[in-house]
Amino acid sequence: LLFVLGTVSCTLFLVVNGLYSASDDVIELTPTNFNKEVIQSESLWLVEFYAPWCGHCQRLTPEWKKAATALKGVVKVGAVDADKHQSLGGQYGVRGFPTIKIFGANKNKAEDYQGGRTSDAIVDAALSALRSLVKDRLSGRSGGYSSGKQSRESGGGDKKDVIELTDDSFDKNVINSDDVWMVEFYAPWCGHCKNLEPEWAAAATEVKEQTKGKVKLAAVDATVNQMLASRYGIRGFPTIKIFQKGEDPVDYDGGRTRSDIIARALDLFSDNAPPPELLEIISEDVLKSTCDAHQLCIISVLPHILDTGASGRNSYLDVMLKMAEKYKKKMWGWLWTEAGAQSDLESSLGIGGFGYPAMAAINARKMKFALLKGSFSEQGINEFLRELSVGRGSTAPVGGGAFPKIHSVEPWDGKDGELPVEDDIDLSDVDLDDWDKDEL
Repeated sequence: LLFVLGTVSCTLFLVVNGLYSASDDVIELTPTNFNKEVIQSESLWLVEFYAPWCGHCQRLTPEWKKAATALKGVVKVGAVDADKHQSLGGQYGVRGFPTIKIFGANKNKAEDYQGGRTSDAIVDAALSALRSLVKDRLSGRSGGYSSGKQSRESGGGDKKDVIELTDDSFDKNVINSDDVWMVEFYAPWCGHCKNLEPEWAAAATEVKEQTKGKVKLAAVDATVNQMLASRYGIRGFPTIKIFQKGEDPVDYDGGRTRSDIIARALDLFSDNAPPPELLEIISEDVLKSTCDAHQLCIISVLPHILDTGASGRNSYLDVMLKMAEKYKKKMWGWLWTEAGAQSDLESSLGIGGFGYPAMAAINARKMKFALLKGSFSEQGINEFLRELSVGRGSTAPVGGGAFPKIHSVEPWDGKDGELPVEDDIDLSDVDLDDWDKDEL
């Protein structure tokens, strides 16, 4: 790996080569070759989605290479740098690293690999999946779009998940919907539309599954529904438009393969998806699993509950949630803790006992961090995160070069804090008047 640390850029981020090279038996996959190599292939594929900076990925690399060599000529083994190619990772719902997917007979329904991270476990899973694929072929089950090349005659263009819209149903379904719609305006006689049909149908099924129906693919016969064609200025076929609530429709001008369509749909989904989870650091596992799986983890140390009450704390958490929403495509982890609850962690980040609320962004691979210098506000945090996102900002090593001991604590119950109960003092026998005279 090549680590480049400059004074002007990349002070917090790693600049790295991929974990695999052309001399390995692992096939490097990118948005350019993924459709041809994997989706249109008859072979069984195991694909790792990784990030070069991810420690778990680096530990998996020699085992993945060993498995690829053992499976050569039997099962294809590939790898995607999903940090570099985020659209491809997003297309397959990759949220952490490494993520391993098995592409079997139905290439549009990849399965998650949940097995061990040793070459033996990987090879066993590959051979088990291969056995299932061969038995399915033997029994006549093709597994759907196994070749990635459907024809209308073979029934490959199953349009069950493409929603047909008309002049009468359009507004009720699309304009008043909270979902995102990709709508194809077509003409039955149009050759380009016929070529698009199986791709659109396959994409509709995959997008429905991966977005839980939050992005919908639809079709309008513009020769029949001329009011809609006129309203949206349809001049050629096919024309694809994207509709989002409260916004004017925009033209889709991307590629016409299912992978292109799916990639754009998942981009639209991530734009409208909820922000990443904001977790309280209640154990070592919460901190390490979040920071190990993400390029950066953003940690806030909030004032003690007695200093802010529930409403004050929630206002700070709301600011963090807004920033998590704004920067959700960065795939960062988001954490918080109460002042004093993790004092060792505070000290290692140079926060240590004062100046709350505070915020640090940690690169767990390099054990370096940057500290918020501005205000703990939307504007101040946005400026801090924007600098980080373009590789600027001063950094320092985490104290001790590793995460310190993390204490297990009870999660916040959402309530105001309570002062410790003190014993009542009985003053009934004290003559306060005499005491005042003595003092005087």
